[in-house]
Amino acid sequence: MSDSEALTEKANVELLFSEAELETRRQHIVDFIAEMADSAGAEGAVIGLSGGIDSTTVAYLACEALGADAVHGLLMPSSVNPKDDETDADRVAKELGIECDTIAINPIVDAFVDAAPDHAAEDRMALGNVRVRTRAVLNYFVANAESRLVLGTGNRSEAATGYFTKYGDQAVDCNPIGNLYKCQVRQLARALGVPEDLVTRTPTAAMWEGQTDEEEMGLGYDELDVILALHVDGPLSKHATVETLEVPEEAVDRVVELYETSAHKRAMPPAPEPL
Repeated sequence: MSDSEALTEKANVELLFSEAELETRRQHIVDFIAEMADSAGAEGAVIGLSGGIDSTTVAYLACEALGADAVHGLLMPSSVNPKDDETDADRVAKELGIECDTIAINPIVDAFVDAAPDHAAEDRMALGNVRVRTRAVLNYFVANAESRLVLGTGNRSEAATGYFTKYGDQAVDCNPIGNLYKCQVRQLARALGVPEDLVTRTPTAAMWEGQTDEEEMGLGYDELDVILALHVDGPLSKHATVETLEVPEEAVDRVVELYETSAHKRAMPPAPEPL
């Protein structure tokens, strides 16, 4: 058994739901989406589709909660998106029978680059964040025009490590899968009937060419999930986590570093204490 397979097995033991628990979670999220739309007086939802597991899972749940006619998908490719993204996202939209529009964001991003100081466009991370924030603006543009909610596609693993763009992919009205670790999202996706090639697709935020989540974070989701669950969110000490999971100390340190340095992303912008 490889190290990755061993970690996956540990994740299965520690984090995955029983069949009954999974059904309860699915229904809870479906009810949550319906209640959010009803309380806001919204006529439906907008979802940014990428063909990835998170946005696909949210799209499946939204259709169950609101009906396919009330879900509007937006596919917003840029020059760094693999062609597979467009194909997979389009396949999801057709499978679910939802309206889907494709909006190329390159011209919009190029306009930002032209307007900004020259050195800004030379920063790969800054430019990647512009792509993500551009998609958020378009999500809200369409949602406002159609009296819909913007459904987020972020999961618990991303939130805990700050693996999202501030005022970008977390600029949403609600996060239906925000309480699920990545491995739990995969489990739920399979139960919903999401095609296996989408469940196992390499996660990427498409911020620059060749970018992947796991390479940028420095560890895989299976390893990340169990360290988050047992140490950051759970009761185990660093030593106990290392011994239980048989992972290097450096991996635990990396997860803690990601969690601590991204705290500002999970909080409202601070203001001075009142006098």
